[in-house]
Amino acid sequence: MSISVPIGVSVWPRPDAGNDVDEVVRLAEAARDTGVRSVWFGQKFDLDSLTLAAVVGRAVPGVEVGTSVVPINPRHPLVVAAQAQTAQAASGGRFRLGLGLGAPPLESAAFGIREDKPVRRLREYLIALRQAIEEGTVDVAGERVHARPPLPTTVHGGGNIPLLVAAMGPQALRATGELADGVLPFLAGPRTLASHIVPALERARPADPVRPLQVVAGVVAVVTDRAEEVRAEAARALSFYEQFDSYRAVLDREGVAHAIDVAVIGDEEYVTRGLRAYVDAGATELLVHQSDLAGPEDQLRTWKLLADLTA
Repeated sequence: MSISVPIGVSVWPRPDAGNDVDEVVRLAEAARDTGVRSVWFGQKFDLDSLTLAAVVGRAVPGVEVGTSVVPINPRHPLVVAAQAQTAQAASGGRFRLGLGLGAPPLESAAFGIREDKPVRRLREYLIALRQAIEEGTVDVAGERVHARPPLPTTVHGGGNIPLLVAAMGPQALRATGELADGVLPFLAGPRTLASHIVPALERARPADPVRPLQVVAGVVAVVTDRAEEVRAEAARALSFYEQFDSYRAVLDREGVAHAIDVAVIGDEEYVTRGLRAYVDAGATELLVHQSDLAGPEDQLRTWKLLADLTA
């Protein structure tokens, strides 16, 4: 049994790691050696995902790297363009840049900022990123983004970076379809993917896009024989997302009450069926999150299944 799209995994250091970066490199090596094709890094307030992508891309040949995702606030697009090109050069062209609009309550608490026109900022941000990476100079004087660097922005070996956005709302999807290469939805179930996300992107796509559309569906999945126990743990971990309007909206579209209801946790057959539903809904790629919820043994078991499905 196989799935006809690539499957990657997000990795994060275990709480007892002595050195978080060493641990991420070790996990990336283990994922690659198991047969997983890509590893992705989230962004919190500690480890920097773009730096991790560069480090892992350099240290672990043979695996693609990506960010899922870098919030566009408060980082300026020129800063992100420089970091992204550095990661692309360090990885030898195996990097993808995943961006997100961010979580307003977290940004307000941490940075004292609140963006009242997030989609306008996203549009201007993507335009500036494209110019910085693909043209080597930027001329954007928008309502929310100003980018006019007096020096070139090109990093040799750092070009050709696919831009993906964790867009799920209608306006953000429209901007993503028009200006980015794809989408990185998380907690958006198969129904939402098929009826809302994929059609919105396809309607917004330009007639002659730079790259084929990438729909990288983020799915919480764990292969385990302790399904009920692990689901209980996952329910606690995922409840964090239910406080944010963007996630609440996609859960409502899916017709489920809680984030755990779109997680795929069970034996190999159960997880395979669950992942296949996302592919049938239009995903061109899968990104499995939080495969470590049941511990290292079941994480490795999960990775082996993912590798087998794409072999």
